[in-house]
Amino acid sequence: MAVDYGIQGHVAVITGSTSGIGQALAGALAEQGVNVILNGFGDPAQIEHDRRKLQERTNASILYHGADMTKPEEITDLIDYAVREFGRLDILVNNAGIQHVAPVDEFPPEKWDALIAVILSSTFHASRAAIPIMKAQGRGRIVNIASAHGLVASAFKAPYVAAKFGVVGFTKGLGVELARTGITANAICPGYVKTPLIEKQIGDQAIARGIPEDRVMEDVILAAQPNKQFVEYGHLAGMLLYLVSDMGASATGAALSIDGGWTAT
Repeated sequence: MAVDYGIQGHVAVITGSTSGIGQALAGALAEQGVNVILNGFGDPAQIEHDRRKLQERTNASILYHGADMTKPEEITDLIDYAVREFGRLDILVNNAGIQHVAPVDEFPPEKWDALIAVILSSTFHASRAAIPIMKAQGRGRIVNIASAHGLVASAFKAPYVAAKFGVVGFTKGLGVELARTGITANAICPGYVKTPLIEKQIGDQAIARGIPEDRVMEDVILAAQPNKQFVEYGHLAGMLLYLVSDMGASATGAALSIDGGWTAT
């Protein structure tokens, strides 16, 4: 039976939503009648194709803004674009992410800068721009897609872990700061989801560790998750819909694990 989350007509901005987790979350919100602004890199023709198909399938208004998550002024314009087009902003999902796997002593400094910019700093810049809009409305939902790596560490991913820990800490600070404004801020911390990013990591980890890819899958990737299964997009979408609805009004400043038991061990 379909669930009505009471968010039809709301407006959402989702960073990094032209593929993977972000694209799946955009679809889940659009199916509830939420108007969505997509963001991310990729082939322009494919992005337009996906945007049009999602709009046709859901009958929500789906727009695209190509803000670069390393450029604060473009991030601010992405948030302002929601107000220019729809007159409001109800939901911000900070999802954009990149990855590079290497030992710290071999980690290129420019990769560190890029990881921090895309994962952590963009979350700050987008939230900073969105909060005044949400305060004026008396309601808003900020959902940051962190990671199990925002709670525990793995080898060869220290910069990614640092960025995701930062996202979790920033979320907690926001939750406390905004507790009486009608705005909630929460972090979803997934385990491994078989996204294009994770598929690339399998190859990178194989090189970094000097082992075959099938052993990376068994001994490295899913070794962390007691249930030995990838997290599905629908599991993340269910948590998102709860958090952005009125049912999630008392959840704020939380880091919510969806990781097959990984961080329980």
